[in-house]
Amino acid sequence: MLAKQRFVLDTTAFTDNQLRAMIGDGDLHKAVDKLLDLIARSRIRLNISCHMPPVTYKEFTDYMNRYSCPEDILVKAETWIVKKTPNRYDTQIPSQVFFEYVRDIRERMNKGMRISEAAIWEAAVEAMVMASKGVKKSKIEMEVIGGAIKDFRKKYRGALRRGTLDSAPDLDVLLLAKELGAGVVAADEGIQVWAERLGLRFLDALSFPKMLEEYLKYYE
Repeated sequence: MLAKQRFVLDTTAFTDNQLRAMIGDGDLHKAVDKLLDLIARSRIRLNISCHMPPVTYKEFTDYMNRYSCPEDILVKAETWIVKKTPNRYDTQIPSQVFFEYVRDIRERMNKGMRISEAAIWEAAVEAMVMASKGVKKSKIEMEVIGGAIKDFRKKYRGALRRGTLDSAPDLDVLLLAKELGAGVVAADEGIQVWAERLGLRFLDALSFPKMLEEYLKYYE
């Protein structure tokens, strides 16, 4: 029997828009179905197993259900994706990685505060200028406050969330991969950054199906 390979999949391993275009002709259900077929064939013929933490698997199935996923695809996912909760108590993470994560979050918080302060000043000044010209309050709220909130949310989200771990499913993916000695598959910049810092093998969502197809081509 071939040596066993394990991979832990993030939700984005299935839902990435570029992946959808590449293997599903833009259709989410078709892309997920095709990837699950590759996972099933690789499990049987190549001894490759694909895992998800339960919290991540629920995130994935909830996402699919929002888009009216056919029952047969969900049954296929339930069959071929191994659900396992990571051992959060015994899995060892280097203290340096934890130190770097805390420092990264602190820097992001400070950046978020600066973005907040700038947004308040800009909106306040613009609102005062418009008020001095006799512009109605309702128009100021719509044009200044509404626009400022929209711009603030975009910048704040980028500062605090892009490139870092910002959810329990993300963290569980890395902990399970560390526990199993598995590779990580995702289309998430934060997961990639911290997977590499933990010394884990990382494959992006576009590379993973290509790798499975290449393996299967030589086996079949």
